[in-house]
Amino acid sequence: MTFVNSIFTWFMKKRMHQIDLFVKYPHDVQDEVFRNLIASARTTEWGKLHNYDYIFNQEQFKQAFPVQSYETLKPYIERMMKGEQNILWSSEINWFAKSSGTTNDRSKFIPVSAESLEECHYKGGKDMLSIYCNNRPDSMIFTGKSLALGGSHQVNNLNENIFYGDLSAVLIKNLPFWAEFYRTPDMSITLMDNYEQKIDAMARATEHVNVTNISGVPTWTVVLAKRLLELTGKNNLLEIWPNLELYIHGAVKFTPYREQFRKLIPSDSMYYLETYNASEGFFGIQDLSDSEEMLLMLDYGIFYEFLPMENFGDENPSTLGLSEVEINKNYALIISTNGGLWRYMIGDTIKFTSLSPFRIQITGRTKHFINAFGEEVIIDNAEKALTKACSETGAIIRDYTACPIYFEGNDAGGHEWIIEFEQMPNNIELFTDTLDNTLREINSDYDAKRFKDMALRRPLIHIAPEGTFYNWLKSLGKLGGQHKVPRLANERQYVEQILVLMKKKGS
Repeated sequence: MTFVNSIFTWFMKKRMHQIDLFVKYPHDVQDEVFRNLIASARTTEWGKLHNYDYIFNQEQFKQAFPVQSYETLKPYIERMMKGEQNILWSSEINWFAKSSGTTNDRSKFIPVSAESLEECHYKGGKDMLSIYCNNRPDSMIFTGKSLALGGSHQVNNLNENIFYGDLSAVLIKNLPFWAEFYRTPDMSITLMDNYEQKIDAMARATEHVNVTNISGVPTWTVVLAKRLLELTGKNNLLEIWPNLELYIHGAVKFTPYREQFRKLIPSDSMYYLETYNASEGFFGIQDLSDSEEMLLMLDYGIFYEFLPMENFGDENPSTLGLSEVEINKNYALIISTNGGLWRYMIGDTIKFTSLSPFRIQITGRTKHFINAFGEEVIIDNAEKALTKACSETGAIIRDYTACPIYFEGNDAGGHEWIIEFEQMPNNIELFTDTLDNTLREINSDYDAKRFKDMALRRPLIHIAPEGTFYNWLKSLGKLGGQHKVPRLANERQYVEQILVLMKKKGS
């Protein structure tokens, strides 16, 4: 296995030359990606509709049609899901990645072409290991197995030739046969759709395996780790997997989990690597071991545009190219991809921390949200759930805000709400349950995390005394029509401030 490890490590490092090329010539690489995308889609229905035959530069492309959302592309995607081809992309598309919902939909379905699989997602996975092996030349990662822990892996048929599942399911089902040798557990467990049973099965199947690396959302990795420690009676993961050396994470901010992972994996040499991988594409990889920045990957068949957030509300906002961005400014990410997404706003916001090379950090979403555990609760979800809870209990809400409660010890995470009522609910327990259940109905990701309290427990609601939010804004010097209470936040700053204010008023 040591010899095999040396061969694989050498092979992975070869890719570093190509990475160096787009680092040195980013604008040339992006221009080539742009021209290839336009050429590939000229004969598609979308390409004909928007005159791709007459688009020769990026400025003409921006003028051809406005920035798109899932709602504007949805009619085309729905036709593709029924089997129609050559609509948004020229090659045959039989797979769709089920992603978190939008304002109007419980789930999104993102087209996955052969090109986006090979040239984007799989290439990103290989680059991730290439960067790691380059940074850790003494790595023995290929002497053992990789444990990949994604979301729900159920694969569904829309018809005889069309399939959908979450991104991890799509990737696993299309992996080359040899890749299965380095994965654990086997596919029969990985594709289980009952997550509670899957966590237990994964723990039992891997407790005696030589796992050298783990990839997954921190939320579920913690759940699996706790089950492993419970089964084995061990104190930490290194007592189970002594050769564990790499944890690959993404999707949610890692900071709240960092201390917990230090306890689960008590080693100063443990390597943590962040990636920016979504259903729509693979965008970034942390290339420095001592930094939380990610290298923007420029040769994956994705053409990037950046919308300054100060222009986000404009009717037809102008976007910037890579040559126009500035450090530490907040941008909404716009992508055109080799899966048929055109000028598509994915909903994430980023900032550049470096322009040579182009490195980024994820700053949030284009709207207020809570996504501490991968649940992606947006304001529209919250408003609908609160409306239903008020209707069921005769309540009227004056103001509210909510934030995450992070994992602590063996407790699951949760959401903490502060609500100031104009009219109190006749039953606060029913109000809480209705809020919770409605969120589960309208948001599939929240529902998955709430399953048997494994990652998210029942919401915690504080009833705020009259005038609480007014006094809070006043204490910040933010009274006035232009200042609004943040409805959802992905960190605890606002809630902590208001709780302190409530405590003072109570005393």
